[in-house]
Amino acid sequence: MSKAYFHHLFGETARALQAEAGSRASYARREAASPEDRDALTERELSFLAARDSVYLASVAAEGWPYIQHRGGPVGFIRALGDNRIGFGDYAGNRQYISRGNLIERERVALFAMDYAARRRLKLIGHARLVPASEDPDLVARVAHPDAPAAEAVMVIDVVGFDWNCPQFIEPRFTQAEVRHAVRPLLAENASLRAELARLKGDAA
Repeated sequence: MSKAYFHHLFGETARALQAEAGSRASYARREAASPEDRDALTERELSFLAARDSVYLASVAAEGWPYIQHRGGPVGFIRALGDNRIGFGDYAGNRQYISRGNLIERERVALFAMDYAARRRLKLIGHARLVPASEDPDLVARVAHPDAPAAEAVMVIDVVGFDWNCPQFIEPRFTQAEVRHAVRPLLAENASLRAELARLKGDAA
């Protein structure tokens, strides 16, 4: 239930707009939670995140500008660390350190996780910190993935709230692996038919 998520993200202006649109009563019931509450991650959310190979990470710059960056890796790169905490490896990039700098000044982040093929999306908010690999080798080992390089740090996020969105306007997209899996029976059938055709041609000759 997305009580804490709504409580933290609904401002007074948003609530007023909901009242005008006639949706406030429904959201008010779902929002009923104190600022200290959190939405507890369940197996549904953790399984969804574990199946992702890509997420979008939003942070806030010193001047208040939102900043969004892609984070990805092999399927399973997002790890459940217990106590409503998730984490994943942070790797060397272009050395701009915008997200890292934002987290030092403001630890609040949002994650947007998409399953385009199934038209599902999960939004999360939480408090994030980067733990250098040299400071906690055990944590690095917990988030390590056999198909990923060694991480220079670990992004640790204590999830405060989450919300599942409807599938409206999500256009299905498929990864190469998903396409290969889907067409495998067709390729096998095609190979079998080609072999049968070759046999028939040989018999006819």
